Amino acid sequence: MNMHTARAAIGRDTLKTILGIPVLAIRWDDAITMLARLIAERRFTKVSFLNAHNANIAYTDPTFAEALDDFLILPDGVGVDMAAKLLYGAPFPDNLNGTDFIPAFLKASSRPLTVGLLGATRVNAEAASSKLSALAVQHKFVVIHDGYFSAAEEPTIVDKIEMLRPDVLLVAMGVPRQELWIARHIDQRHCTLPIAVGALLDFLSGTVPRAPLWMRRLRLEWLFRLWIEPGRLWRRYVVGNPLFLWRVVGQKFSGAGAGPGANH
Repeated sequence: MNMHTARAAIGRDTLKTILGIPVLAIRWDDAITMLARLIAERRFTKVSFLNAHNANIAYTDPTFAEALDDFLILPDGVGVDMAAKLLYGAPFPDNLNGTDFIPAFLKASSRPLTVGLLGATRVNAEAASSKLSALAVQHKFVVIHDGYFSAAEEPTIVDKIEMLRPDVLLVAMGVPRQELWIARHIDQRHCTLPIAVGALLDFLSGTVPRAPLWMRRLRLEWLFRLWIEPGRLWRRYVVGNPLFLWRVVGQKFSGAGAGPGANH
């Protein structure tokens, strides 16, 4: 499914452009219904999520920004909400962060699906598969491969996906590798919905702890993650979040000019 056709069908009023990237402004239940319909109609659609971190990457990486242009993008986190409020006067209707939204979507889908898992470590992917199988017993979950493979191994992995042809392919390799990998290797022959899910399999496996519910409700999960992994994440949050908002302010005052691929 061509993303520009999809966006036209959804309607312009349901899109908010954040740093040049059109993001779907849609309620949680409507998003679940939409993905279920895409699967039922076998409309090949690449899905990803926009948060402050990958918006920053797309801003300085034209290849990544160009790849995202062919994805259906859902809003993830408090940063893009603040951006939407600043640019459009209202936040997104719901926070569709993949860690919560994807398991909820799979649980809500009554029609039995085949779901492929690609990425993370083998141990974490297997543990995530078990967790999802218990959560959504109606589906079949298949671990295709971990996320640690060489270019030489790629054709075998892609062939394996094509043989399985899952309804949903969860790709967990981190940003921007997962989106670029989907863009380069996956089309309608391989699956219906390839979804770039970041650390979802690590969270589901229990290896990486989630923030307590009260922190999530206060939209402070990023702070918990920073506390757990300061060495890896300080640049993403302490430097990245203010930089993202500064760029959004730039977009507000320069119109659409502050788009991705601009080196600032």
